[in-house]
Amino acid sequence: MNRHRAHSRRTVRQHLGAPCADVQLCVTELLANVVRHVGEGTPVRVRVARTDGGRTRVEVTDPDPHALPVLVCATGEDESGRGLALLDAVALRWGVERGVEGKTVWCELGEV
Repeated sequence: MNRHRAHSRRTVRQHLGAPCADVQLCVTELLANVVRHVGEGTPVRVRVARTDGGRTRVEVTDPDPHALPVLVCATGEDESGRGLALLDAVALRWGVERGVEGKTVWCELGEV
């Protein structure tokens, strides 16, 4: 998984052509959620694009419309549950869109 995260971060930076730590964090956390809650090897589609308003939109689509992300309050003793809290802290907004072929979890960030 660490190798995949590093590859994802490099790919996002190359795509945007600029330092983009928050965008990279969001991509890797959304991908980690798919692996953890849907399964490793699940086919995903990652989309990173600039919007007309100058924001950056990150979308991760997977085939399971039922495994929805839930923002939880992780305590110091919890071993998981912080990924969406990190995403929630750095993104301007985020959400989930369910479709017939799965779901897309997305977030929008300010200018990179």
